[in-house]
Amino acid sequence: MHCNELILSITALAATLAEGRDADEIALLASIFAQLGDTLATIAAQQALCQAPPNLWDD
Repeated sequence: MHCNELILSITALAATLAEGRDADEIALLASIFAQLGDTLATIAAQQALCQAPPNLWDD
């Protein structure tokens, strides 16, 4: 998949999710997905930290 295809797919999904919803509902969806993205980033960072060599954080 090319990078542009991913961008277009995400844009199409956002437009589909927003269709027929008012501004408050769209804002709620946006905040839900923002929190989901932040949580996934936190999980990925935690996994990377747990897989790091043991002496990475030693002084």
